[in-house]
Amino acid sequence: MKNKVLISIVSVSILLSACAHTDTSTGEREQVLDQLDPNRENKTQNTTDINDKFGYVNYKRDQLVQDREDNHVASINRVEMADTIARLILRNEGFNQVAALVTDEHVLIAYDRDEGLSSEVAADIASKTAVSVMPAFYDVYVTDNDTLIPDIQSLHNTTTSSMNYNNTINRIIKEMKKSPQGIKHKEDVMD
Repeated sequence: MKNKVLISIVSVSILLSACAHTDTSTGEREQVLDQLDPNRENKTQNTTDINDKFGYVNYKRDQLVQDREDNHVASINRVEMADTIARLILRNEGFNQVAALVTDEHVLIAYDRDEGLSSEVAADIASKTAVSVMPAFYDVYVTDNDTLIPDIQSLHNTTTSSMNYNNTINRIIKEMKKSPQGIKHKEDVMD
C-alpha cells in the first residue's frame, strides 16, 4: 500500500514537472515582447517617480490601429509648460518674479528683474528658456515691464475656444515688443 502511494506521488510529480517545461521558446518570446511593450508596467521600477523615467516607445506598423492613429492628436499641457518656464527662469540670478502664459500659439513672459541684470541679458535668458521648452511653432514674447504681469494673469482662466481673448493677447504682445526680445525669433530669421 505504501509503495502504491509513493509510486503515485512520484508519477504525478514527474508528470507535472514534464508538462511545465514543454515549450519554453514561446514563453521566452512572450517575455521579450512584454519587456519591449511600452505600456507594460514594470513592478520593480515603480519605486521611482514617473518623472525620473526615460520616455521610450517601440511600435511596429501592424501594432497600430490605423483608424485610431488617423484621429490621434498630440497635446500639450499648457499649464505645466507655463509652470516649467517660470520656474526655470526664476532659477537664474536677477529674476524676482515671472509670469508665463502659454496659449495655443504664443508664450508670453513678463518678469521683474534686479537692476544688476541688464534688460538684454534677462530677455535672452527668458526667451531661450521658453524656446528650449516649447515646440518650435510657438511664438515667444518677453518683457521686463512688470506692469504687464496683471494683464497676463487676467488671461489665466481663458480657454482656446474663447473668442474674446485675441484682442487682449495682441494688445499685450504689442506692448511686449517694446522691450528687448532676446534671441532672434523665427519671423526675424525668415525676413
